[in-house]
Amino acid sequence: MPVYRIRGVDVDFPFDAYDCQITYMDRVLQSLQQGNNALLESPTGTGKTLCLLCSTLAWRRTFGEFLRGGGGGGGGGSQPSGSQQSGASATPLSPYPVIIYASRTHSQLRQVIKELKATSYRPKMAVLGSREQMCIHEEVSKLRGKAQNNGCQFLCKKRRCRHNNIVTEYMRSNSELGNEPFDIEDLVNIGRTKGPCPYYISRELSKSVDILFAPYNYLIDPGNRRSLAGIPWDNAVLIFDEAHNLESICADAASFDLLPTSLTSCIAEAQECIQLCSFKRSIENSADKQFDPENYAILKALLMALEKKISELVIESKELGYTKPGAYIYEFLSELNITSETSKKLIETIDSASLLLEEGNSGETKAGAKAKSTVSRLETIRDMLDIIFRGGGQSHAKYYRFHVNESRQTSGDSLQVFGKASRTLSWWCFNPGLAMEEFLKLGVRSIILTSGTLSPLESLAMELNLEFPVRLENPHVISPDQIWVGVVPVGPSGQPLNSSYRTRETEKYKQELGTVIVNFARIVPDGLLVFFPSYSMMDKCIDYWKNRNHEHSVDENTIWQRMCKYKQPVIEPRQSSNFPNAIEDYAAKLRDSSTSGAIFFAVCRGKVSEGLDFADRAGRAVIVTGMPFSTPTDPKVRLKREYLDKRGHLDKTATPSNKNSKVLTGEEWYVQQAARAVNQAVGRVIRHRHDYGAIIYCDERFVWSNYQSQMSYWLKPYIKCYSKYGEIVQTLTRFFRDKVSLDPLEPKEMDCNDSIAPLGDKCLPQEILFDSPAASVNEHRVTTATTRRNNYMNFAQITPANRATLSMKHGCTSTSQPMSSRGQLSQDSQVVDLTDDATTHGHSKEHTLKSLRLKKAKIADNVSSVLPRNVESRDLPGYQGEQSTPLSRRSTIEQACEKNEAIQEGSGGHVSITGPAFLKLAREKLSTAEYGEFVEFMKALKLKNMHIKDSLEAIAKLFSSPGRLTLLEGFRVFVSKNQLALYEQLVRRYSAANT
Repeated sequence: MPVYRIRGVDVDFPFDAYDCQITYMDRVLQSLQQGNNALLESPTGTGKTLCLLCSTLAWRRTFGEFLRGGGGGGGGGSQPSGSQQSGASATPLSPYPVIIYASRTHSQLRQVIKELKATSYRPKMAVLGSREQMCIHEEVSKLRGKAQNNGCQFLCKKRRCRHNNIVTEYMRSNSELGNEPFDIEDLVNIGRTKGPCPYYISRELSKSVDILFAPYNYLIDPGNRRSLAGIPWDNAVLIFDEAHNLESICADAASFDLLPTSLTSCIAEAQECIQLCSFKRSIENSADKQFDPENYAILKALLMALEKKISELVIESKELGYTKPGAYIYEFLSELNITSETSKKLIETIDSASLLLEEGNSGETKAGAKAKSTVSRLETIRDMLDIIFRGGGQSHAKYYRFHVNESRQTSGDSLQVFGKASRTLSWWCFNPGLAMEEFLKLGVRSIILTSGTLSPLESLAMELNLEFPVRLENPHVISPDQIWVGVVPVGPSGQPLNSSYRTRETEKYKQELGTVIVNFARIVPDGLLVFFPSYSMMDKCIDYWKNRNHEHSVDENTIWQRMCKYKQPVIEPRQSSNFPNAIEDYAAKLRDSSTSGAIFFAVCRGKVSEGLDFADRAGRAVIVTGMPFSTPTDPKVRLKREYLDKRGHLDKTATPSNKNSKVLTGEEWYVQQAARAVNQAVGRVIRHRHDYGAIIYCDERFVWSNYQSQMSYWLKPYIKCYSKYGEIVQTLTRFFRDKVSLDPLEPKEMDCNDSIAPLGDKCLPQEILFDSPAASVNEHRVTTATTRRNNYMNFAQITPANRATLSMKHGCTSTSQPMSSRGQLSQDSQVVDLTDDATTHGHSKEHTLKSLRLKKAKIADNVSSVLPRNVESRDLPGYQGEQSTPLSRRSTIEQACEKNEAIQEGSGGHVSITGPAFLKLAREKLSTAEYGEFVEFMKALKLKNMHIKDSLEAIAKLFSSPGRLTLLEGFRVFVSKNQLALYEQLVRRYSAANT
């Protein structure tokens, strides 16, 4: 097993790492060592999870050995240092940094823990789950939501749960629990066979661990976070995996919607408290203030007054609703005498009401089941007050909007009988950074956000209102011949493809789109995914296709029948409960040899677009039919855009001198939300190192540079815009024909992906979904060491997004020897040193990756034969004097410069300055970020992603600062003859500005 030395840390990695994996681990370690936050994007299939685990655990081990049972880890009485639950002291906190690894769902965490098992690391671990997943009590396990929580807490308080009663003894006798990776299912099995409660075992374990796995809501929701007693937040590292939706999750956690039915139920609960309290006092003859019916009468009166006040608000427009600035909530509530001071008393009353309702109903049910209809509603009022009066202040109100929306009555609405309008009071947070701010107050060391689709990073950072000094947009590990990415602006009859509201309802658009999909269904082998902006758009198109054909078609069949001729269709259902059946149907149709595959019609932001692997035959191509913009008239969307625009205006007014400060506008946010959903959808196809497929954008708007700039970084080099439909068909046909001819023995069976598990534990048959990203990224874990090494060298020229590369040295080459013992490498283990002094000034030094020094001469010869000449190599400290062959890690643009090639096609003129000299000068004159922008503009020139005039002007402007005029003058040698006059004008203009 190789050991890579990165930034002075020895990282055990199960395989020969690709360049992008090393770069990713370097950025993780930079974040951890410097105590900085990080935004790290790495495409699905690049082993992101494995890199995260190995690098963070390697860093954690530099502080001291992992906690073990009986010696510092595993609470509940398992420690000899005095951590008895019933003892005088609580479980001791870990003296080392704790890694908290969060993902969106338990199924994703299950996949992460599976990756942990593949590493050599064995940290003390725990995984948190809900009672719904972990409760084994015969009665409480049947409950759901807060009713289940209340039932559990009631029984445990009364010591009536036998499973909870034996947790302490079990933990004392099994101190080794947590030393080996385990999942929620493993804890549940322990509970069912041995008796202790899995839920409370996990809570005890979490008090002293090296790494803790938890879903997002356990960290972001204030109530859940408060329940995690024992975690040393001030010494913790937070990792949010699959973080592309984190901003919306944070905003939702800080917002609330008070539904009319909830308010009505709360009033009923308060009335029940009055009755229970009066009955209790009459029997016990007690004067306990906690059971004073007057308190609950006041609570009921307040809730009724709140209901009345909401109904009396004058709503002039049902479409716009009633909207006020966020601070209006305090004026609104103060008229009911609800203030920061009185809210504390109100919360105490609600807490005592919850206790009273639990005890009042415990005699009627075995586990307080009736609490489901009593406690849960009142607690929504408590949560609402917590959000409004958080921290006892009002400063956060500026990030909110007060909104009351009136909806039409439905036949099932309980308020119909009263003849009242159904009004919902909302207090929406438009600053997701409030949730992140809480972690800063707790003093966490670093926050790492990572996903395959974080782009654009700048907008995400602005939304979360955090500093992210460490950033990365990684390339993919695939080669260019494994991916085809094209924008299809017109259909076969020349009709533009545009799914905007102006054209999407027209017959011509639906006909053209349907015909395009028919053609691609014929060309693309096996599985084809088609994503629509919305369910309504998908339904309208499919309904049309089932009944009509293209007006110019000679085929008598409908468009739908023509699609079915090539691929059997499956449609994503709106109801989650029906989704497992759709997945099984898709799998069955892919197996059917009578057709050339199956086509899955789905929706961006739907279940198909996230969390599923359509690897290999399951997804050979993705068609995106348009940008999935949110409904602009939706009150929440409209107010969010207005909030951003107003905030941006105020920021510019407040700091006019800071011209470089970036402000996210409402329109930019609106576009970026749609773009991120598209990026997530297209990520379903290329799922591992050996996969291949096509991404087809069937909307002319994807030609626009502002849309393309929102795409994932790894896709941008491959995007090509086609003006002629025939050229699209020709190149796509050739792509799949070449791939099939090169890989005639393509496996027909693939592993099932565990990500289907939450959908009723039903996963796709084995020829559908690929299992583990890491299992496929690094040569399927069965390739020989020599083959893996050759593949590593083939991909050695992948350039990280920051254009900086790493220096490394491979020592011994044998990677096929097994570990002699866990945590100790055999003598032939490979050691790769990536020691980096890049922490200086908080920035990475730019240096060139040194080649692997291999034992076998044949391999070394193969490597040297593909190396470019005249590439500079700068060794890092500790490696001066080492002789090794440098590998170029620079982009094709930089390589073109080094060969003195003009960027524009057909330029080929002689140059008076060498490419390497110009690049070296550019690196010296420009910052790292500016140099990255320069390379992007160069790519735009080569690929014609931007108008040539815009590209040249952007580059000239970048070189226009004082001290950079040599760059401004020198760059003209890379400009084509046709555009030289234009560039000369720019040179004169910017030169004059500096004189």
